Amino acid sequence: MSIVTELRSQWLSGTRPRLWALGMLVAGSFYAAAALHLDERLFYSVQSAWNESRWESRSLWLPEYQVRVDALPVASVANNLSGLTFDERRNHLWAVVNNPEELIALDQDGRFLARYPLKGFEDVEGITYLGDNLLAVVEERSQTIVIMPVPAEPGELQRDDYASVSLGLGEGDNAGFEGLGYDRAGDRLFVVKEHTPRKLYEIQGIKASLHGQLNLKVIDREAWIEDKDMASDLASVHYDERTGHLVLLSDEAKMMLELDSQGEMVSFRSLWSGFAGLKNSVPQAEGMTFDARGNLYLVSEPNLFYAFERK
Repeated sequence: MSIVTELRSQWLSGTRPRLWALGMLVAGSFYAAAALHLDERLFYSVQSAWNESRWESRSLWLPEYQVRVDALPVASVANNLSGLTFDERRNHLWAVVNNPEELIALDQDGRFLARYPLKGFEDVEGITYLGDNLLAVVEERSQTIVIMPVPAEPGELQRDDYASVSLGLGEGDNAGFEGLGYDRAGDRLFVVKEHTPRKLYEIQGIKASLHGQLNLKVIDREAWIEDKDMASDLASVHYDERTGHLVLLSDEAKMMLELDSQGEMVSFRSLWSGFAGLKNSVPQAEGMTFDARGNLYLVSEPNLFYAFERK
């Protein structure tokens, strides 16, 4: 073997592993970019920056929210902390726990106030305050919405005592209804289904039906979410009465999306480590809500509480 041939053979034998490693690195980078929807995040970042002057003063404008309470474990809750809503009449938050099913009262700093066992309820995931001293909770697998008065004092709450409606849209499984949001002026209840497939429904006339005006209408708002691919699941939804906008929470994508009244994206907020002042990424975001002043509250399994303010 000539010296040239030997050198060429040695060069090729050393290059192949490097080329293979480079190929694996490139493939891994493409996979990570696709899994994390980095291209869509970049697109929406550019879109948000472009629309900032148009939307900032008349929207929630999520990019300006910074964490105030970061990953506070909720006292007396060990696991399965789920939906969240704000009750301006009492100036505190209501949360639900799944297994065992419980209603929990929290203050705006995430401090535990009271516990109400939910007897006869199954797989409770979401909650929203309807006004008029009423709460609505959703049972995921049965796709049932239960409407009940706000409890006057701590104690057990019996499922059979309250009105409910079961929608049965698609198969009942552990990827069923996950979150609720309510428009009091329009009597519209927004419901999100987590995934396989993720869905957004608008149910009109839910509170009127309690007073004998049975005229429920269910609208599939698929068009509002079909192009929001980076939100790979839907864990919660909030209707903001001040702006008329919806906010969607995605656990898998670790982000929140603000949509206008036509379903067009206005802004988004990443829940990754380093964004919004977060020390660590939110591990499993389950529920979120805003108070009357626009402050944001979020809960994450197993028992973590977050509060954000718009700076």
